[in-house]
Amino acid sequence: MKPVAVFRHSANEGPGHIALFLTQHGIPWQMFHIDQGEAVPENADDFSGLVFMGGVMSVNDDLSWIPRSLNLIRDAIAKDIPVLGHCLGGQLMSKALGGVVTKNPVKELGWGAVTVADSETARQWFGDIKQFDSFHWHGETFSLPPGAVHLLSSPYCVNQAFAIGKHLGMQCHVEMTAHMIEDWCRAGAADLAANLASPGVQSAETMQAQMHEKLPRLNQVAEQLYLHWIHGIAPRAS
Repeated sequence: MKPVAVFRHSANEGPGHIALFLTQHGIPWQMFHIDQGEAVPENADDFSGLVFMGGVMSVNDDLSWIPRSLNLIRDAIAKDIPVLGHCLGGQLMSKALGGVVTKNPVKELGWGAVTVADSETARQWFGDIKQFDSFHWHGETFSLPPGAVHLLSSPYCVNQAFAIGKHLGMQCHVEMTAHMIEDWCRAGAADLAANLASPGVQSAETMQAQMHEKLPRLNQVAEQLYLHWIHGIAPRAS
């Protein structure tokens, strides 16, 4: 089968748990290091799926690769090739499909509860899961693009995930590993210090102390979502 394309936009925001998941399920994948200047492909037909990771930039920034990513997302969805977005990746999906990305009322940095919507579509993605603690690291939020079904919300961000058929866009980070959390706490120390007064922000010490309890459950949620997502991958000739 053709590989799943995984797009990294910042050096420390790699694929995390989804890389392990794809490998364990025998699904080939190919990383595109956008942060290192690798070009965004033009044709979604070269891949069995597209996965967009997070990043420190805004989708509203004037960066040459953003319009190319938006075009690739639209091409994939037009061709029924499943797309999955994490945080910035979810924002790219929203913008590509007619939504807007704006400043969130507060920053969310650290662990926080998210609630699954009460709908048949949400149950298809989440099964019996009704609430869980996700990891967050964002200051912006997306609107639901036309045709999207709302899946998740948190006390500080209404739109935490949406689905359009086999495509899933998320604001929260379900892909986290312990190494990523530790790395983000180091890299984001100044951001954390400047926003500790916000109700949606935890200290680095609290994030890392809680990850031992919360990360195994988050990995389970990620696997539930990823398993449903790969069901949308049709066998595509190499």
